[in-house]
Amino acid sequence: QVQLVESGGGLVQAGGSLRLSCAASGRTFSLYAIGWFRQAPGKEREFVAGISRRGGSTRYADSVEGRFTISRDNAKNTAYLQMNSLKPEDTAIYYCAAERNYGSGQFDAWGQGTQVSVSS
Repeated sequence: QVQLVESGGGLVQAGGSLRLSCAASGRTFSLYAIGWFRQAPGKEREFVAGISRRGGSTRYADSVEGRFTISRDNAKNTAYLQMNSLKPEDTAIYYCAAERNYGSGQFDAWGQGTQVSVSS
């Protein structure tokens, strides 16, 4: 089973940018679609973005469409979430997860999360 580790979180001012990374162990990374989720204090976890196994298909939550970009590099076993024009409401813990079939909603593995804080 793939294991995931997120990095790249931090504190940024509104309007700024961050790039999150999701590094996978093992040789099975390319067998999984990848999703990014986030959970803000007192709120339920929500889907942010997803990318298919080879990167040919992507999908986004309405709240981040046009500001966030998901990508992956299978040679490096890493997925990314480029976040631009950040808003205070983007503050949350961000998680990546491995999805066996793109769009299925069935995620087999999760990372530990990375904190993103956006100040106004």
